[in-house]
Amino acid sequence: MQRSTWVVLAAVSAMLVLTASIELSMGRRLLGPDGHFGLWEGNIWSSEQSQRVADPYSFSHVIHGFGFYGILWLLARRVPPRYRFLMAVLLEAAWEILENSPLIINRYRSATIALGYEGDSVLNSLSDVLMMSLGFWAALRLPTRLILAAVVVMELGTLLWVRDNLTLNIIMLIHPIEAIKAWQMAGAPTP
Repeated sequence: MQRSTWVVLAAVSAMLVLTASIELSMGRRLLGPDGHFGLWEGNIWSSEQSQRVADPYSFSHVIHGFGFYGILWLLARRVPPRYRFLMAVLLEAAWEILENSPLIINRYRSATIALGYEGDSVLNSLSDVLMMSLGFWAALRLPTRLILAAVVVMELGTLLWVRDNLTLNIIMLIHPIEAIKAWQMAGAPTP
């Protein structure tokens, strides 16, 4: 393995450790409220949502990677891909910290269907950064038309599956639309 690869891996590892440390200092739990490790939580209405390694929102983080790749290619295409990748990891890690701050947690609770949202576990946040990394590297290697097709499949798939996706998440965080929230809530299990 080339020296530059080791440097990138070391830098990413350091960013993950720093992200985890900051989130732990903010009171985030490593594994979520129950303290159990889990690979998957598919029920977005569960209290275990955003506590496991992966969940339906993991697809949106892969799309973050596609988006960061595209934006950084447009803005810094002369910068070698490994450094653009480090910029993308830094952006995603910063988002994970912000997303798990009281400001954004409260915004999710008030404006979206995440009524009882408690924030991500540290495990889930770090996994989200890794999912973004997967998306970034896929965008680097795959044809643009395949990446665009993957975005459409993931966005439509999660829209049909859980009535939520990255697009709706952004809309509802920035400018909530009551009709969207009502449609999403209609998919909630009845008690």
